[in-house]
Amino acid sequence: MKEKMERLKELTTLLNEASKAYYMNATEIMSNLEYDRLYDELVALEKELNITLAASPTVNVGYEVVSELPKETHPEPMLSLDKTKDREALRDWLGAQSGNLSWKLDGLTVVLTYREGKLEKAVTRGNGEVGEVITANAKTFINLPLSIPYKQELVLRGEAVISYSDFEKINHEIEEEALKYKNPRNLCSGSVRQLNSEITSKRRVRFYAFSLVGAQEVDFHNSRACQMEWLKEQGFEVVESKPVNADNIISAVEWFENEIKTYDIPSDGLVLNYDDIAYGRSLGRTAKFPRDTYAFKWSDETAETTLTEVEWSASRTGLINPVAVFDAVWLEGTSVTRASLHNLSIMEEMQLGIGDRILVYKANMIIPQIAKNLTRTGGCSAPAVCPVCSRETRIKNDNGIKYVYCENPDCMAKKVKSLSLMVSRDAFNIEGLSESTLEKFVSMGMIHEKADIFHLANYKQAIIEREGFGAKSYDNLIAAIEKSREITLAKFIYALGISNIGLSTAKLICSHFQNDWEKIKDATVEELTGISGIGDVIARAFVAYMHQPDNLEMVEKLFKEVTIQKEETNAEQKLAGITFVITGSVEHFDNRNQVKEVVEQNGGKVTGSVTSNTNYLINNDINSNSSKNKKAKQLGIPIITEEDFLAMLE
Repeated sequence: MKEKMERLKELTTLLNEASKAYYMNATEIMSNLEYDRLYDELVALEKELNITLAASPTVNVGYEVVSELPKETHPEPMLSLDKTKDREALRDWLGAQSGNLSWKLDGLTVVLTYREGKLEKAVTRGNGEVGEVITANAKTFINLPLSIPYKQELVLRGEAVISYSDFEKINHEIEEEALKYKNPRNLCSGSVRQLNSEITSKRRVRFYAFSLVGAQEVDFHNSRACQMEWLKEQGFEVVESKPVNADNIISAVEWFENEIKTYDIPSDGLVLNYDDIAYGRSLGRTAKFPRDTYAFKWSDETAETTLTEVEWSASRTGLINPVAVFDAVWLEGTSVTRASLHNLSIMEEMQLGIGDRILVYKANMIIPQIAKNLTRTGGCSAPAVCPVCSRETRIKNDNGIKYVYCENPDCMAKKVKSLSLMVSRDAFNIEGLSESTLEKFVSMGMIHEKADIFHLANYKQAIIEREGFGAKSYDNLIAAIEKSREITLAKFIYALGISNIGLSTAKLICSHFQNDWEKIKDATVEELTGISGIGDVIARAFVAYMHQPDNLEMVEKLFKEVTIQKEETNAEQKLAGITFVITGSVEHFDNRNQVKEVVEQNGGKVTGSVTSNTNYLINNDINSNSSKNKKAKQLGIPIITEEDFLAMLE
């Protein structure tokens, strides 16, 4: 059973990776024949185990948008846990009993209810008495089973979390520092409680079960560990735990303490409970805490040191962030000399002054933070001028939090960061222009604006004589610049560095307006938010950028230097609103990607799996027994050949 469950998870991940590679990155990591073989294996396993994960390519979870999240009262209050930072206190609490020690995950607690083998309801912990119903959102959690073998009512609790690696990927796509999420827990809480479940689905939320509330007519042999093993058999991932007693609990804590240094799931401590279910229940509860479970909070290793400087770091968006610099201290096995202060409000609240004695720690044993200012002399304040261009700064108040900005459009920090993005691979793709090289060219007066990059040949002798360069490097650089003059409109727009406009968003905009620059630059917020995948924040940022005369002047100068590569679009958009799935070998095209391009040029959409939203399945072998053909026939979706498809375009 365990091996089959692991194989089911493996197939789900592998097939999703194959679909992403094919439909998003235009690459193939497996043949279509291999995909169909693995797909059929997954279908058979799901049928045998009676388990289907939300992330499975065999299902399509419809997204739901609600005006507000309904509230629901929990049958029994969900209490907090009594806690300690003392290892010996854990051993004393456990006494002669056997227990289970597990991670205390740092996310959002959710209660799930299954009936007749299907997920019926998901409710957040809320205030412990009243939670919010998030059923549609829970159905998008990437590892949550939507169907399970057990057919009677099952109620369980667990933690919804976002991993550190997924958190970093999401933040990496957000260019404006002030808009980045502060930690995975905040991101998870906001993601789980979205009114639009499609947003939740993009955040890669995971669910880890930690407590079984009720399951009728199942013998758990009076053991919590047995309950967790049973939940695994139902398809759930459970919080990692270790069996402990008075003899090994200290060493078990040390094991977790060592593991957290590389653990990808946010954890703020450990949870210890009695394995004996009946014994735990017999203890009852206090007004605040259950008596059968005890929490252990990490006793963060702190070190006292001296603040030597508050460094202000300017970004290309104009935001200037404070960073505390202090005498080196050794924390959790590494030397630490710096910690972000995040914003002006935090720095002011701490009353920091140069020479202050401060306590430093690593939050969750990972992120350097200042725990406390012991002397609080004050004196540190926002810089009156930008540390890069020396022009006057401005303090902005955003929802009660103060940020420092440089509003000088000619600030070198803005130019260098913006120029660096402009020459990056997904934009103009100019090799040889590193950030340090750009900074040097700006400081030497060779580059004052973006279009000046295309005139660096005017400074041949100065560039050749620059340290680290030479005639060959110069020739390579100029060749790369000339090659970059041909560019697609989507890459051109991305290269402008508009806040939160990545390459994929630029492609969406260009596709919607059929690469018509005049329509694009005059687009309204309403028009942009009407494009699937573009929200209000992105739309407003784009429109605001296009309404700045200086920006438009810069863009016009850039246009004079480049040739926009023509991307074929069909003005008639004959396939608008039609969704296709493409499978099998092709004859009239080089590959399936070419078919996909033709569909999109004509306003259509291509997805990776057959669902109720699919309009046509393109397959030259109409009588094939592939999984996609079977699914199409089951849903009554027409299967057409390439000739049929081409006829639709005529």
